[in-house]
Amino acid sequence: MGASFTQELWASIEPIYRAILSHPFLKGLADGTLPEEKFRFYVVQDALYLRDFAKALAAAASHAPKDEWTEFLSRHARETLVAERSLHDSFFKEWGLTPEQVYSTPMAPTNLAYTSYLLRVAYGGSFEEAVASLLPCDWIYVMVGRELEKLGSPNPLYQRWIETYSSEEFWAVVEELRRIVEAVSREASPALKEAMKSHFITTSRYEWMFWDMAWRMESWPV
Repeated sequence: MGASFTQELWASIEPIYRAILSHPFLKGLADGTLPEEKFRFYVVQDALYLRDFAKALAAAASHAPKDEWTEFLSRHARETLVAERSLHDSFFKEWGLTPEQVYSTPMAPTNLAYTSYLLRVAYGGSFEEAVASLLPCDWIYVMVGRELEKLGSPNPLYQRWIETYSSEEFWAVVEELRRIVEAVSREASPALKEAMKSHFITTSRYEWMFWDMAWRMESWPV
């Protein structure tokens, strides 16, 4: 029996995933050496990212061919804003940052490019393309969370982040999203499956770029 479509997708990004795990940002999260200003930059940018990620989920939900998928994606959009934002808010309180300060922060170039891509596919592409483009964010995060969970972190802020993304609740979301991608791939033409794979690889690359953006504390060059 051959590999499933989502297994094929994951195999296509193995070099990207290895590069993610070896990135100094994530290594610093695990061993506690990541400078806190880099983590703070990341969390602020991630809060901005999640607003658009939730919009992309909601857009995908609006043209899902099955009611159960509409319900799941809509719920995931809401939980993205509620559950993950509560994690961010706990960090912001420790840093003395107000919501106004956070959400008035300009998006870093990579963040703007990534979210713009997700929204373009969600609003302008097919449902199949939309869910394929959204899958890497959740899937890579839970895989990274579980890898870092094995190591733990001496920094309580970083450990809190690791525990969130290594949780069973987060894994259940990924499994449901994978089931949707598998289901639509069975009816997809070869050309559509190639388009789904292309989006999956592109947003996986953006995941590496997001952590690299935070490591460099990226700003606009001019």
